[in-house]
Amino acid sequence: MLEQFEKMLAAGRDSALLRFGLGNEYLKRDDAATAATHFARAVEFDPAYSAAWKLLGKARDAAGDADGAADAWRRGIEVAQAKGDQQAAKEMTVFLRRVARR
Repeated sequence: MLEQFEKMLAAGRDSALLRFGLGNEYLKRDDAATAATHFARAVEFDPAYSAAWKLLGKARDAAGDADGAADAWRRGIEVAQAKGDQQAAKEMTVFLRRVARR
């Protein structure tokens, strides 16, 4: 799947959904830094993409960037609440609390 996504990106078919898919694939491969780059692009394309904010925080946290993770989750919580996506907001709130305790 990663190879297909990379081909699409190389062909100029860049989008929030493609970047989200790339981020997921890199996260599965334990390449959190690359995943974070793709999730960051996804939220640049679509700042209201709450799932991308959630996984951006996870990727940044896994890459050792706790402050960046907390920032992504704070922004993601705002986005999720504005969209009425209460489940995503709750999940990110839990992640934010965990990173704050460290």
